[in-house]
Amino acid sequence: MKIRFQADADLNQIIVKATLRLEPTIDFQTAQAANLAGLTDMAVLQLAANEDRIVVPHDRKSMPAYFGQFILSENSPGLIIVSQKPPFLK
Repeated sequence: MKIRFQADADLNQIIVKATLRLEPTIDFQTAQAANLAGLTDMAVLQLAANEDRIVVPHDRKSMPAYFGQFILSENSPGLIIVSQKPPFLK
């Protein structure tokens, strides 16, 4: 099984581009390609789950709570929250 990723609309696109540049075989769908603009967090989680994709956002405030609610009734491959600042700038 190949791991698949879904960038959330808030994820810096440089991260997606750099990841694909370093490893072009990674299946990392952009928010634009998935038409995520304007969708709620729950809708993003559902769309990603339907496509068996791990959601990758920057949102540390609300996304973990929505993910917790989501997995109570749905299956999901996961959630990886990426910091907006590199560790050396914190």
